Amino acid sequence: MTEPQPDPNAVAPSVANLDVIVSLAKRRGFVFPSSEIYGGINAVWDYGPLGVELKNNVKRAWWRAMVQERDDVVGVDAGILMHPQVWVTSGHVGSFSDPLVECASCRRRYRLDELPGTEELTQTDIKDPEIVDRLKLTCPADGGKLSAPRRFNLMFKTYMGPVEDEAAIVYLRPETAQGSYVNFKNVRESTRKKLPFGIAQIGKSFRNEISPGNFVFRMREFEQMEMQYFVRPREGAATAFEEWLPKRMAWYEAYGVTRSRLRFREHAPDELAHYAKKAIDVEYRFPFGWKELEGIHNRGDWDLGNHAKASGENLEYFDPATDEHFIPWVVETAAGADRAAFTFLIDAYREEEVRGEKRVVLGIHPDLAPYKVAVLPLLKKRPEIVELCHRIKDDLKRQTMAVYDDTAAIGKLYRRQDEIGTPWCVTVDVDSLEDGNVTVRDRDAMTQERISAGQVTRYITDKLDAARPRGL
Repeated sequence: MTEPQPDPNAVAPSVANLDVIVSLAKRRGFVFPSSEIYGGINAVWDYGPLGVELKNNVKRAWWRAMVQERDDVVGVDAGILMHPQVWVTSGHVGSFSDPLVECASCRRRYRLDELPGTEELTQTDIKDPEIVDRLKLTCPADGGKLSAPRRFNLMFKTYMGPVEDEAAIVYLRPETAQGSYVNFKNVRESTRKKLPFGIAQIGKSFRNEISPGNFVFRMREFEQMEMQYFVRPREGAATAFEEWLPKRMAWYEAYGVTRSRLRFREHAPDELAHYAKKAIDVEYRFPFGWKELEGIHNRGDWDLGNHAKASGENLEYFDPATDEHFIPWVVETAAGADRAAFTFLIDAYREEEVRGEKRVVLGIHPDLAPYKVAVLPLLKKRPEIVELCHRIKDDLKRQTMAVYDDTAAIGKLYRRQDEIGTPWCVTVDVDSLEDGNVTVRDRDAMTQERISAGQVTRYITDKLDAARPRGL
């Protein structure tokens, strides 16, 4: 990459302390610990009323940019359970693993590359059986002696059939990509798409992570947003790879992520996955460092070529213009819905002082905000005001997510909506009963505008349409 990259040591995170976001997420109903009444389950999180809206909006925004607004990409929704041979052929059974070390005294297990002091390790270092002794690594919990690294396969196993010992072993998929490869022929024949074209998918994946953590950044159950772009070999893949890089970076910027907290990082030769010819990550400056947000990969013909050999199915593409038969190469964009939502949440957080008081604001892009508008009564004891509020709110809800709230004074209601990222508040007051006008307050500018109550829905939908990114 020739694009100048931010100095990794000079870029501060939007929020220095991750606990600030974790606390906000639980208090306001974005994310809860899964099964919390039973003590929780490690690295699994539940999305609350606001969180599910945020993540759904992120997925819709991704789908709009990757499928809806393009003519060359279509979607699928493949099963989580697939034929076990899929994962043998893809290389996951043999090589989908992370380096694990174990403490001799407390028996805690860690990913080698997540230990303090291993930040600069190469993949060659990680494969070195003497690396623990060479770097004098010890257990972060009790200082105990750590074992030499061994490989730990990340796939969850289960059984398909009524009797476990007679049933076939199957796996919970560790990625959605294979569903696009095994359906390549079905999609091509049913849609009549010509190269280059893509297959997009959003769905759950599962990885038995050794040391998950950092809130929803690394979980054992998560959601992916992946697109496999099928192209002519070699030159076609190289061209498509370079074209997708700025597009994917632009998507995060268009939805409000600060550009200085984004960067590209190319994988070193010894770091490349077994299928990759080239790989570049979009990384974000999280409170816990620069971490992968999305990967763009040139996968060559590894996937379709291997599935063709293993299945005996002809997965070649015939180009009538050149009279050629060939296995297409693949350029993949692989993002996480959870990581993306997490990033938008973190980057939108800010604290301000307004008239001597702290104002917490989530400046989330309007297209991603859980609620687009809150309708608030200035006097909740006036039935006529409450009735008008509900009429406005019900009309808005036909078009977008709107909420009514009367559980505090108007100033506190504004602050509450600021903290959950609601872009606009509509306030109905005594004058509204006389002149039919209401006050619309903007979250970011805190400006107020009087408009007709009957025009609120059109006003909000026009604002949303104007804010929505185009041409991504």
